[in-house]
Amino acid sequence: MHQRALERPRVTAPIRRPSLALLALALGTFAIGSGEFGSNGIIQLFAADLGVPVPVATYAITAYALGVVVGSPAITLLAARVNRRTLLLGLVALFLTGNGLSAVAPGIAQLVVFRFLAGSVQGAFFGAGAVVAAYVYGPGRGGKAFATVMSGLTVATIVGSPLGTFVGQHAGWRAMYWTVVTLGLLAGLALVAWLPRTEDLHGSSIADELGALRRGSVWLMFAVAALGISSIFAVYTFIGPFVTDAARRDAALIPVALAVFGIGMAAGNQLGGRLADRYAHRGLAGGYAGVLVLLVLIGVAGDDLLVLLPCLFGVGATMMAAIPTIQVRLTALAPDAPTLMGALNLAALNLANALGAIGGALTIDAGWGPLSTVWAGFALTAGGLLLYTATFSRRP
Repeated sequence: MHQRALERPRVTAPIRRPSLALLALALGTFAIGSGEFGSNGIIQLFAADLGVPVPVATYAITAYALGVVVGSPAITLLAARVNRRTLLLGLVALFLTGNGLSAVAPGIAQLVVFRFLAGSVQGAFFGAGAVVAAYVYGPGRGGKAFATVMSGLTVATIVGSPLGTFVGQHAGWRAMYWTVVTLGLLAGLALVAWLPRTEDLHGSSIADELGALRRGSVWLMFAVAALGISSIFAVYTFIGPFVTDAARRDAALIPVALAVFGIGMAAGNQLGGRLADRYAHRGLAGGYAGVLVLLVLIGVAGDDLLVLLPCLFGVGATMMAAIPTIQVRLTALAPDAPTLMGALNLAALNLANALGAIGGALTIDAGWGPLSTVWAGFALTAGGLLLYTATFSRRP
């Protein structure tokens, strides 16, 4: 698929119900985000039920992230010629399978495998979804298109993840995954009903997609994203311990903290879409710099809930402000492979998930306390900002 995928291609038929098509895409990413972030909210529950410590339970979180990293480019390349509508529907089927199996996993080893399977869907879905959204929006609005697709994920952090945590706390962690399966079924029905059927959304050759992977600048931007975004997960993965162990508050406040973080993500995502379409660097550089300041505040005073909650909002907002810019920059680097660039963006985000979770687990294992995870995130995001400044800040 060439640059016409992000600049509105020749339309062979009017786009019927464009707002509903965009809503269907957002519903899909809402279901995916509810499964991803909902797992973070119930980590203490499935750790206890499966008889493993929390650091070992984070393997399931890491496995999901690695599923995105591996599955995103693999599925995108294998399905290069497939119409984006058909691809999205197939990905929903795989998503339902992975989450259904997660709900019946008998042990941590099986849960790790099933979370990997569920994660393999995410990047390809966001990549194909971004292409469809850009087709609906038209040229010059790639940042807004990606922000629209991402909006489902940010709403999942406000509604889906806290709801999943609530369901897990009251009906068991397995019920959370069945709830995600139900959301996935609803999203699939919406995609069937509302996505446009058009030849303009046909894929391209594998050679076109592979050509993008030979560009060093693409991999540099991938590294910038993976390093920089990791701090969001060095925080989000450990919100439960932040509330109960650091701030010494009741576990009933964990869903509230998750929702505050999610509201910040939603606000930052909308701002980030506008920044990405207007400025080359401000969304990313400003987002990364802002989150570094907030991480220091959490590390120093996050045991006070009145400090912790505003900082959780701020971390979500500043980091999400950067992500649409990453997508626009990746697409500019490889305009002939927009679906793959969307998949790589999500792959980088989930490699960041793994890096943040691993870094946080290491600091906790070292005995430095629950808030120490933010310092692992600080080091990773600072590395991403330095790499971006050194390699991309002078480019138009």
